[in-house]
Amino acid sequence: MSKPHEERLGEAIQRAQEEIARACARSHRAIDRVRLLAAVKNVAPERIREAYALGLRLFGENRVQERALKRAALEDLEGAEWHLLGPLQSNKAGAALDLFDCLETVDSLELARRLDRLAGERERAKVPVLIEVNIAAEAQKHGIAPDQAPELAAALASLAHLELRGLMAVPPAATDPEASRRHFAALASLAGGLGVAELSMGMSTDYTVAIEEGATIVRLGSALFGARPAPVVS
Repeated sequence: MSKPHEERLGEAIQRAQEEIARACARSHRAIDRVRLLAAVKNVAPERIREAYALGLRLFGENRVQERALKRAALEDLEGAEWHLLGPLQSNKAGAALDLFDCLETVDSLELARRLDRLAGERERAKVPVLIEVNIAAEAQKHGIAPDQAPELAAALASLAHLELRGLMAVPPAATDPEASRRHFAALASLAGGLGVAELSMGMSTDYTVAIEEGATIVRLGSALFGARPAPVVS
């Protein structure tokens, strides 16, 4: 007989937390420096609520409209923190500010300035943001080129309503997690040069390697919820 959803999710969260602890031990890092983010693209609100009941508080959505669709069903989850993980179109900047606590995918000065203006209109003092870096220069991916990140970081420092916390990246898909290591190391080196602490990198297939290279946020979807379900929104 198959296990109930919540029991399977609880086991998956425990496995992930144990792997995080082992990766931290291998790299001589304090475990409280790494946060587990539940990537909930296409995950139904009731499953997110189960994850919350099991202790998770950090959640990430890829799309503004999907977060908007789920918001009413989850607005009572006190202490939950929501990050935007997918690319942000300029015309959705205001909605993103209303729906998310942190925007991980700022990749242009134009977008940053729009967010800053809209955050000011909403009287939000310092909105946490990460710069998304296209760490492997993949044509099909969003993100700023690594050599352009310092200029964007400097511009962000002058904006009154945004606070640059760190960097985010998605390395090329690979069957061997070790193939991602050099990209994680490159992002960590870039963050060190910029003097920012947050590193959102590593997903279900390679998060332990990311932790060994300095990740402070690991974004797990299938490792927690299983194979990605059908879209919640089209």
